[in-house]
Amino acid sequence: LERMVTVMVITCPHALGLAIPLVVAVSTSLSARSGLLIRDRSAFERARELDAVVFDKTGTLTEGRFGVTDVISLGDRDERELLGLAAALESQSEHPIAQGIVARAREEGVDIRAPRRFRAIPGKGAQATIGEHEVKVVSPGYLKEHGLEAPGDEVRRVAEEGKTVVYVLVDERPAGALALADIIRRESREALAGLKAMGVQVMMLTGDSGAVARWVARELELDDYFAEVLPDQKAAKIKEVKGRNLRVAMVGDGVNDAPALVEADVGIAIGAGTDVAIESADIVLVRSDPRDVTAILELARATYRKMVQNLLWATGYNAVAIPLAAGVLYFAGIVLSPAVGAALMSASTVIVAINAKLLERARVSRGGPEGAGVPAEAAG
Repeated sequence: LERMVTVMVITCPHALGLAIPLVVAVSTSLSARSGLLIRDRSAFERARELDAVVFDKTGTLTEGRFGVTDVISLGDRDERELLGLAAALESQSEHPIAQGIVARAREEGVDIRAPRRFRAIPGKGAQATIGEHEVKVVSPGYLKEHGLEAPGDEVRRVAEEGKTVVYVLVDERPAGALALADIIRRESREALAGLKAMGVQVMMLTGDSGAVARWVARELELDDYFAEVLPDQKAAKIKEVKGRNLRVAMVGDGVNDAPALVEADVGIAIGAGTDVAIESADIVLVRSDPRDVTAILELARATYRKMVQNLLWATGYNAVAIPLAAGVLYFAGIVLSPAVGAALMSASTVIVAINAKLLERARVSRGGPEGAGVPAEAAG
């Protein structure tokens, strides 16, 4: 009778029953505190098996605003002086290109002087008097129209990359050129490096020209990219990537991304995106930070490891404890009393709970082990 009672106590399935739910509860709480909102739990669990992540370009990998990428001198003036002249003139304009130039000057700590006699040149640029000089920031069309030449291989190179080029004229002579493009997020490089370190391919979808896409792909060292993709073609491109026998996640923020988010094995929406994209996604990132995609994969993998560890412990405990409780070593004088059996059962449950809780202590970083940490920390 004592053996029967001990076996009944030992085999109480608390540890086995809590092995998975405890880990799920901890990881769900952890992800929510870290701004990773899981709408589909099965999709989150699939994230650990992803082979490729496809990002929408505008607003996801890039900031969706113009910024200066290159300052090219065509004469004696250095880059800071050219940037200062252009920013002084454009400080009076509300045009996106003007705002990008002024923002770059402020980032570089360039002094922005107050211009005089500012006026727009319709469809071509703007002009003003800065100091003793007449300064213009104009499009290539203005140079052609006035028979001006702006030689330089560097200018041709940035133009071939699909960047927007404007020229700085000082007293009607080309003094330099500024190249502008949709600014790549600083976090993007870190995020993609983290994904690559995990063995995941990184790709990009964009409606931009091939030249722009090539430039972004080269800057971010992407494994593949799709350029000039129309909104209704995005889902087909995701299907094409899946056809390579890859498990694919799609990351986007716009209405046009919704079908692709649904087509992907895991759809991830940037929190600053549209309601349609968020409703179509399996996981929503509260922050517009691509490093959180890396955090999702790390947390999914760490969660799975904790589940496996708990199941192995619970199964191993029963495999050893039940025969002992049944008296398999009675001949050797080793007997488990009901009280000892109860203590072992309780201990096994506590160990499973502690192991699940340890999910909070390991580090899930943005962009890999060296990235800035998020509150969700989960390597196992």
